[in-house]
Amino acid sequence: MNVTLKNIDPVNAELTIAIGKDDYQPQVEKALNKLRKDLVIDGFRKGNAPKGRIQALYGKSVLVDEINQLVSEKLYAYIKDNQLNVLGEPLPGEKEQFPLDFDKQEDYEFTFDLALSPDMNVSLTKKDELPYYTIAVTDEMIDRQVNSFKANQGTYEQAGAAEERDMVKGVLKGSVENDSAVLMPMYIKNAEENAKFIGAKVGDVITFNPYKAYEGHEAELASFLKVAKEDVKKHTDDFTFTINEITRYKEAEVNQELFDKIYEPGTVTSEEAFRAKIKEMIEQQLLPESDYKFIIDVKQLLEEKAKDIQFPDAFLKRWLLASDEKRTPESIEEDYPKILADLKFHLIKEEIVKQKEIKVETDEIKQAAFNATRAQFAQYGMNNIPDNLLENYAQEMLKKEATVRNLIDRVIEDKIIAVLKEEITLQPKEVSMEEFQAFFQPETKE
Repeated sequence: MNVTLKNIDPVNAELTIAIGKDDYQPQVEKALNKLRKDLVIDGFRKGNAPKGRIQALYGKSVLVDEINQLVSEKLYAYIKDNQLNVLGEPLPGEKEQFPLDFDKQEDYEFTFDLALSPDMNVSLTKKDELPYYTIAVTDEMIDRQVNSFKANQGTYEQAGAAEERDMVKGVLKGSVENDSAVLMPMYIKNAEENAKFIGAKVGDVITFNPYKAYEGHEAELASFLKVAKEDVKKHTDDFTFTINEITRYKEAEVNQELFDKIYEPGTVTSEEAFRAKIKEMIEQQLLPESDYKFIIDVKQLLEEKAKDIQFPDAFLKRWLLASDEKRTPESIEEDYPKILADLKFHLIKEEIVKQKEIKVETDEIKQAAFNATRAQFAQYGMNNIPDNLLENYAQEMLKKEATVRNLIDRVIEDKIIAVLKEEITLQPKEVSMEEFQAFFQPETKE
């Protein structure tokens, strides 16, 4: 067997594998013998069919399979052993090749085209300047978060007279009866029926028409009356509703009790400190947005520096077409500039990982899982979760292979961002949320 590599240019190569009978025949014989042991052929007991019969029936297909397997193994072994940094996957060579005759030939030659990754050692220095945008946290943002905490940490209390958002419980009587019926006036669509419950008190008996109240909405009526959807139209008569209980949700007040529910008890002791803590939390939540914008900007900077680097464009287009049957030559031509830009940035990041010897330790993955868990709870206003509970949730995350891979990628991405920030000169700029969002709006044509 002979494997040779011919460099066409710095980013294109041609790899040829020449094999002879001595290279593949042992594997072919082994495969045919296994077939003979396992097959049942008419007129012969299992494993006793003549070898010539097996050869006649399956010899060619086994030969083709074994040669393909051998060539594939040698192809990728050569790439690995010689540390070839290839892009995409090897493709059958485009140069003219004679058709293979597996009936008569004993020696075969296979040629593959390879795309070699170019040198992506694109350097950044302190002379390179980029803005680093942070979003200004406004009083309005803080107010929204305060209101969210107040709503999430509220309590239920008994009310004397029903209001729109109250929960009214009682006994429903009519064509069906329910001793534990529940409704909220705000969901009664018909104004006339809704008005019957506003201001009503415990003990009042309300005569109303559920079908009219909910305007014949099957799902709501079926839930309220406890009947099947298809039976809703059987109950269009009036009902009575005897009110037993009126419950009202009361938002939490901004006081020490709320502070201690949100944060470690005793760490926040005033509304001013509470709002300052919330501002700090929002700033942390917005940092990934700033990093995302920074990555976009630094990607453009690196692409500009890498604009003259040669890529195997013709090969990559061939590979894209061969690897996805949904693609067309036209769609590839249209998408190729973006595909190439993403590829360049991916290779540059790989080079950074290599040069800076970026690694991910087990403890870093665990910490990333812990931070992700804490962030998930924070989204629901739950900032005072004990560490041991967060740890338990994080351990569950780490049991999923896909999640671990995502966490590793996230840690690497964060380290790359940190490196890029150190390499260049950052120009901090604070902008409003509206100004920041405008960066991502498509440009309008006048």
